[in-house]
Amino acid sequence: MIFVDASALIVIITGEDEADRLADALGVDQERLCSALSLWETTAGLCRSYTFSVATARARVQQFLDVGRFRIVEIGEKEAEIATDAYAQFGKGRHAAALNMGDCFAYACAKSNRAKLLYIGDDFTKTDLA
Repeated sequence: MIFVDASALIVIITGEDEADRLADALGVDQERLCSALSLWETTAGLCRSYTFSVATARARVQQFLDVGRFRIVEIGEKEAEIATDAYAQFGKGRHAAALNMGDCFAYACAKSNRAKLLYIGDDFTKTDLA
């Protein structure tokens, strides 16, 4: 089981340099997860960095989810608690990992679903995620 962070979704959808490596990692797991928050972040990132319209970004994200057979996990009380703990321990201004809100919720979703986390960058390597 793998939870895909918005950073990885953006790279794969846009075909950036590490897209093949991420797609290969994604291909290993049959159960692929994301959350409504990661979908929002992906859509916003595509609009901000790639000048997609909201409608185009939303359609590209949905197409990717459909083809990849993703399951959207809910964010509830448990995830909010884990995300708050992640902020306390690894948050921006508190720790070298410098997790922002989206990162804290990706961390929480991966933890609460006992899933690996697929991401870009080195922020999560500085946390307790395997």
